[in-house]
Amino acid sequence: MSEFLLELRSEEIPARMQAGARADLEKLFRKEMEAAGVTAGEVAVWSTPRRLALIARGLPEATAAVSEEVKGPRVGAPPQALEGFLRKTGLTEDQLVERDGVLFAITEKSGRATAEVLAEAIPAIIRAFPWPKSQRWGAPSISTESLRWVRPLSAIVALFDGQVVDCEVGGIKAGRLTKGHRFHSSGEISIDGVDDYAAKLRAAHVIVDHVERQDAIRAKASEAAAAAGLKLVEDEGLVIENAGLTEWPVPLLGRFDEQFLEVPPEVIQLTARTNQKYFVCEDAAGKLANAFVCTANIAAADGGAAIVAGNRKVLAARLSDARFFWQQDRKTALSDQAKKLERITFHEKLGTVADKVERVAKLARWLVEEGVIKGASADEAELAARLCKADLVTEMVGEFPELQGLMGGYYARAEGLGDAVSDAIRDHYKPVGQGDDVPTAPVTVAVALADKLDTIRSFFGIDEKPTGSKDPFALRRAALGIIQIVTVNALRFGVAEGDVLAFFADRLKVQQREAGVRHDLIDAVFALGGEDDLVRLLARVHALQAFVGTEDGANLLAGYKRAANILKKEEFEAGVTNSAPEPAEAALSAALHAAGPQADAAIAVEDFAGAMAALATLRAPIDAFFESVTVNDADPAKRAARLGLLAAFRAAVHKVADFGKIEG
Repeated sequence: MSEFLLELRSEEIPARMQAGARADLEKLFRKEMEAAGVTAGEVAVWSTPRRLALIARGLPEATAAVSEEVKGPRVGAPPQALEGFLRKTGLTEDQLVERDGVLFAITEKSGRATAEVLAEAIPAIIRAFPWPKSQRWGAPSISTESLRWVRPLSAIVALFDGQVVDCEVGGIKAGRLTKGHRFHSSGEISIDGVDDYAAKLRAAHVIVDHVERQDAIRAKASEAAAAAGLKLVEDEGLVIENAGLTEWPVPLLGRFDEQFLEVPPEVIQLTARTNQKYFVCEDAAGKLANAFVCTANIAAADGGAAIVAGNRKVLAARLSDARFFWQQDRKTALSDQAKKLERITFHEKLGTVADKVERVAKLARWLVEEGVIKGASADEAELAARLCKADLVTEMVGEFPELQGLMGGYYARAEGLGDAVSDAIRDHYKPVGQGDDVPTAPVTVAVALADKLDTIRSFFGIDEKPTGSKDPFALRRAALGIIQIVTVNALRFGVAEGDVLAFFADRLKVQQREAGVRHDLIDAVFALGGEDDLVRLLARVHALQAFVGTEDGANLLAGYKRAANILKKEEFEAGVTNSAPEPAEAALSAALHAAGPQADAAIAVEDFAGAMAALATLRAPIDAFFESVTVNDADPAKRAARLGLLAAFRAAVHKVADFGKIEG
């Protein structure tokens, strides 16, 4: 079997685009090979800031010969049909093959050399490459038909079993020459084939495997921190980004002035990470240390001292700005900052952010005063709500929008507003995702819940609902946040009604799917109507899921569906029959009279498992009823009585859920 190497070398590829580019390169390569009848076996794709590389092993030297068969008209068809088929296939009538009265055109196609296939595939791959952003360059760029690439493409290495694949795209002819590190290597490097590609680049200070670079950064950055008696703050996203910025990564530890530690640690970490791509470090006590780790792209002769010094100056300038924001913002009370929210439009139909804050404050207070949220002070809940958006107008959040809420908490604590209020301001956006922490502190719960409830109620009120994949106001995320807060804290109240409740039902199915809860069971409970208490609803759903998973539950479901189908087809009027009921009728009637009140009593105290147990007693009687009783009896009175029993059975089951919504 044969091997193929493709390297596409260019100016620097943005780190954020490299993972997608690797996936796209493999996808396009496999697509071109498949279209040509070549089975691509093992494919590896690597990337550095200056190159994409693909290595394919196990390729055939040539495609297999194939026989293509095209079905034509039947023997004796009108001459026009035959003439049209001959024109289409380029054959003569005597070259056609007859089979079962039908004419076929059979064309034998010999195999093609895989090198020829690759020569056509490479330009096709390059021209079809779906970069998020691309550019044209040089003299040809005046034409819209000129080659586009993420950055100017400078060279192509294409080797099939060590031989250059003869192809050209955009005036760039494929060859075997590449270049190493921009600073550590000079001149061109001749690649013999797949086996020496990575080794020759390594000798030229290029680690072409992005995973190896990531491993090196992870290990050496931790070693640099440990050598200073510190611990690296892990940041996998930063590992991947730095690997995408370097071909020869060299992590270096530097220090910044301790005076900057007065700034909240999240600000320092965000400044270092976002602006400079630096890691930060912690001391033995887990507190942020005045140290950073930058990742150089060269092995400097001075051990990196000059690089560290330069990076220290840049970081110091960034941290000086952050400290200035921190100091300036604290000169203005949050209550005064909050007044500025009157100048920010929340939505043209919903007023300003100040208007939203007013609604949230009233709702947070109501949740506490009505006893929905216990253990909170209504005054603290209202105060925290009135200040929760105040940091939006601060200098720090203006520079770092990701810190909204968090900075408000810091500023509130600096004012001496107390932990309950400060924590509520800090955490009122939570949870922002399925894996985020869910607030449990009472004041925080009040503000976080009120904020999200107001968002959904307000936007539904102006008919701005999510449609399809569009959710510009993140209402689905808000609903999931409400569901998590309500269920984690066991809050008992009606969350919504009407179309908003249906919206919550859909979100609940999404949220509970990850917990292994079946969506049809949620539908079965919602179908009863009038259930807007999410805690009670989920308790009922969980009991239902446990029940239908048992033999009694499965058989009762089957009995219910049989009864429901009969009732759907039959019309009847309740009447009186003078004939004695059959034993199975009497047994079912007695079981219903016993199970109904038991289920009612259990539901009244929210013992849904007990309600299911009561229903389980109906399993044997309903099985016996269907086995020995003819429902559609010739005697109208008997028929009506038996249909009445089935209707009573259906009504009893509906005390806990609409079993008609349950699949299976």
